[in-house]
This record gives sequence, C-alpha cells and structure tokens, in this order.
Amino acid sequence: MLFTPGQFSRRANFYHQLAQLTGAGLTITRALEHLHRSPPGQSFRQPIREALVDIEAGMTVSEAFGRHPEWMPEFDLALLHAGERGGRLEATFNLLNEFYLERADVARRVLGALVYPVFLLHAALFILAFPDLFLTGNLFAFGAKTFGVLIPLYVLVGISIFLSQGRRGESWRALLESITRMIPMVGTGRRNMALARCAAALEALINAGEGIVEAWPLAASASGSPAMLREVHKWRSEFGMGRTPAEILRDSREFPEMFANLYSSGEISGSLDVTLKRLSKYYLEEGSRNIRMAARIGPGILYGLVMIYIAWRIITFYLGYFQQLGEITGG
Repeated sequence: MLFTPGQFSRRANFYHQLAQLTGAGLTITRALEHLHRSPPGQSFRQPIREALVDIEAGMTVSEAFGRHPEWMPEFDLALLHAGERGGRLEATFNLLNEFYLERADVARRVLGALVYPVFLLHAALFILAFPDLFLTGNLFAFGAKTFGVLIPLYVLVGISIFLSQGRRGESWRALLESITRMIPMVGTGRRNMALARCAAALEALINAGEGIVEAWPLAASASGSPAMLREVHKWRSEFGMGRTPAEILRDSREFPEMFANLYSSGEISGSLDVTLKRLSKYYLEEGSRNIRMAARIGPGILYGLVMIYIAWRIITFYLGYFQQLGEITGG
C-alpha cells in the first residue's frame, strides 16, 4: 500500500527516471535494466527483475507489471496500458510522476500536521498517569491509563491501513469508503481524488483508441472507488439501449453535476480528451486542497481534545486531593 510520503516519492522517482530514460532514446527494456541496477527503493528491485523477464518473453509493460497487483496500483496499470496502445509511454510516465509528487506533498503535509498532537497525546497520558504510580506503586493501573488507551488506538489505525489497501476485498474497501465519506473534508477529498484518477484514466484510454463503452469500466476501476465502479457497471444495460455516457452521467448521483456538465460539453464539441484532462487537473487540485484543509483542522481538533483531557485529569486530581485533605482535617 502507498501511504507514506517516502513511498509516494519513490514511486514518482521511478516514473520520472523511466520518462527521462525513454525520452533519451532508450528502449523500455534498457530503461528497466538501468532501474534494476539502481532502483528508487529495494522493494522495486524484484518486481522490475520479474517484469524484465516477462517483457523479454513477449509481454507488454502493462501485462508484465499487472502480474504484481500487490506492487502496481490499478490506476497505474490503466494508464500504462493506454500509453502503450497510443504510443505515449513517455507522456504517461510524466503524468504518473506528477501525480505521485502531488500525493507525496499531500501526505507529507498531513503527517507533519499530526506530529505535534500525537506527541502531546502520548506525553499527556504518561505524565498525568505518573503521579498515581508514584503515590500507589500500582503498575497495573499505570498501564491501564497509558498503554490501555494507546494500544486500542494503534490497533484501530493499523486495521484502517490494512483494510484500505488495494488488494483487500472490494467489500472491505467499500465499507471503508462509506465510512470516510461521512468525515467532513476527508470524504470529499477522497471522492475528488477518485474523480481525478477516473478522468485521467479515461482520457488516456480514449487517446489510445479504446472504445468509450469499454473505457468507462476500466477508468472506474482505476479510480480506486468501489462505489464508482459499481455505478459504472450498472450502465451496461443503458449502453445497450443507445444512451451515451453524457446522458447517463446527468442521472447519476455518484458523479457531481459539474463533472457531468463538462463531460457533456466535451462530448458534444468533440474535445472530450481536452475536457477530461481539465477535469482530472481540477479534481486533483480540489482533492489535495480538501485533504490539506483536513490536515490543518483535524490536528487542531485532536489538540483540543488532548487539552480537554489534560484539564479534566488536573481537575479530578485536585478535587481528590482536596477531598482527602478535608477528610484528614475533619478527622
């Protein structure tokens, strides 16, 4: 799973080097041989080596990388497939490089904003629990007030990361998507990112000569949104009735009105590829803005909750202290 800024940056570097090497005139095989010798990360070495063997055996780049779904996201595969068919592999590598650089920047901002509140939470739990340990010597109570709170939080975060991986079952990812959609800004940001990936994949597939009916399910799969994929699968019968995607989009709740209107304009004017490129850029920027805003507000909320917890612990400590003092004085 791609999650940390480093992972996104290494993926961007991988595509950047492929674009530079193929742009310099090297074949894709020679370019991958170079990357195998000096990969962006050690996790790239084995998939590149196996992909080289498959390409030399007659497979295309997308087919070779497609044998490693745990390493190569569906979005990347859809664009690579389209780039190969349309003879635009170098442009595809550049597009993927820019996409992952943007994701790395967003991830870096999110994690950076979370550092201080998370540190404060850990410090507050241990510092506020220490007086009880000093006075009573009860290690079990100290552990319950510290690790008893932190371990469930670690488990919750770990489960969320595990279920959000692309190789998890679609039902799990659909459940996670439905949950995150209820979170302000985060849900909107994820949806906008999915729309950006869908538009980018659709534009690449159309330029590669893929039929619009066949391109839509592939683009929806590349979006990473189970809800979007389910919605597009429902269109098969409507395609059979002669309806165009623009007509179907206007009746779909999964796609925003602006997306449907601009897509319809592009379809009518015959400039659908240009429209999809603009839609991809717009929703990528909007998704990044939503997540950056969540990265600013979310840690602030966490910080506020930690401060409320600290204040509550201080108040209860002094209430207990004064109560004991009153009992001693009264005695």
